[in-house]
Amino acid sequence: MISALFLGFLIGLQHALEADHVAAVASIVSGERKLGRALRHGAVWGLGHTLTLLLLGGMVVLAGEAIPEIWAQGLELLVGVMLVVLGLAVLRRLWREKVHFHIHRHADGVTHMHAHKHEAEEGRHDASRHEHEHPAGLPLRSLAVGMMHGMAGSAALILLALASVTSTPLALGYIVVFGIGSIVGMALLSAVIAVPLGYTAGLFTWANRALQGAVGVVTVGVGGTIVYGITVTDWGLI
Repeated sequence: MISALFLGFLIGLQHALEADHVAAVASIVSGERKLGRALRHGAVWGLGHTLTLLLLGGMVVLAGEAIPEIWAQGLELLVGVMLVVLGLAVLRRLWREKVHFHIHRHADGVTHMHAHKHEAEEGRHDASRHEHEHPAGLPLRSLAVGMMHGMAGSAALILLALASVTSTPLALGYIVVFGIGSIVGMALLSAVIAVPLGYTAGLFTWANRALQGAVGVVTVGVGGTIVYGITVTDWGLI
């Protein structure tokens, strides 16, 4: 039993590194500058993922039947569309932002130059935008994205759980530790993504924008690949 649960935890860690998961969370944390906020986004993604797995996975394990393949494919299609939307949102944010520089001198004579990004809505500088705090509540978008991924990934997880575990309590425990592994894995991954973004935000604005642009393009690419694979390869709609 311990071996099965430990295996579930390790697979949960690896599960967080799948391309569509990385792309989704990267697009969410691309605008963050603080490590703590990025960690929270990753952990909440894993929480949403786990909640959905427990709900759907528990129903499937208790019923003893796997999710129909067409349902699983439909959920994967929704994930692909979601990734395209997330990636386009990153690119749209970059498109609306402007970068301009400010030079100011302190009382001790030291001169500093800062680069700032602002949305190009009003066409003028608003000093109040430099100092603001984001709400510290639960990041609902990360939770929703994680729940969607949980629905799309539940079929393969339940097939594995049913194939390797004969006890219902143990199967449910497997899902729980799998979810904990995905929470830990995604929180760590979010931190890894946030570090270069946060570093370049203060020193190299052009590099930061390039990184965010790459995240947006890759996210759209991953989502588009999923959509194409299901609609064309699997369903033959085109």
